Amino acid sequence: MNLPNQLTILRIMMIPLFMFFILNQSIGFSEEAALLVYVMASLTDTLDGYIARKYNLITDFGKFMDPLADKLLVISSLVCFVQLELLNSWVAMIIISRELIITGFRTLAASKGVTLSANIWGKLKTIFQMVTIIMILVVNTGIISEIDFFVSIMIWMTVLLTLLSGTIYLFQNKHVLK
Repeated sequence: MNLPNQLTILRIMMIPLFMFFILNQSIGFSEEAALLVYVMASLTDTLDGYIARKYNLITDFGKFMDPLADKLLVISSLVCFVQLELLNSWVAMIIISRELIITGFRTLAASKGVTLSANIWGKLKTIFQMVTIIMILVVNTGIISEIDFFVSIMIWMTVLLTLLSGTIYLFQNKHVLK
């Protein structure tokens, strides 16, 4: 098990810790701890990809699990935000639906022996999702509360980018359905 794959597994293991802190806001430092855990988990995504590419440590495990770890991190955050009334459920459902559709599509491709890599739109979508989630967490901590309008804009941009990236991905890889 190489370092990038270990970082991916670490990211997955951080999800329950993040959820514990974000959902137990009666603990005095829970919002800040949730923010810290989420930022650290997000950074492992950047770090594992960088290390894998730089040192040619790309594996089939990493190709499958890295995007899955991203999706699990984002989806768990969205579900928590809906429960805490920090995000509208329709926003969460659009993002979650796209993630599940693309995961199913990639699974179908894999069953045909085809590996589909993320494109630039998917990477940009992931960045926007993670930055938007971090911004929501920052507002939730009360550290900076004057950015509500900017957070709203980021949420809308993330929803649009999520829909656009999913549509482009499906269109570019429609050959899998034949």
